Amino acid sequence: MQARPQIDMPRESFGELLSQLANHSAMLVRDEMALAKQEIRESLRSLRVGATTLAIGALIASIALMTLTAAAVIGLAHYMDAGYAALIIGGALAVVGFGVVFAGVNRLKRTNLRPEQTMETLAEDKQWLKQLT
Repeated sequence: MQARPQIDMPRESFGELLSQLANHSAMLVRDEMALAKQEIRESLRSLRVGATTLAIGALIASIALMTLTAAAVIGLAHYMDAGYAALIIGGALAVVGFGVVFAGVNRLKRTNLRPEQTMETLAEDKQWLKQLT
């Protein structure tokens, strides 16, 4: 068997390795910050949709309550006392409007502004850096 010729490859010094580690760690932190910003943007977008749904539901509910109360008084006044007619119609519209409002509130409750994925990867990065040192 022939001995392999040994190729002299330049070896990096400890200082160069530490410098590379610092550069890679800085890049990792920048990437994690970008990921956190993206997650927060997505959470805020969901929050905005929930708030818009809530506002639209509240507006519709208030308009419906006014309109239907008047319509109930007029329509059902032919069959019963005007006060009872307004109560029945207004109650039905209030149920619909509050249903929309509760849907918006539930959507807002599900919105999480904490960047979960970034927190997980930062914990992993911390463990990785501990293993290197």
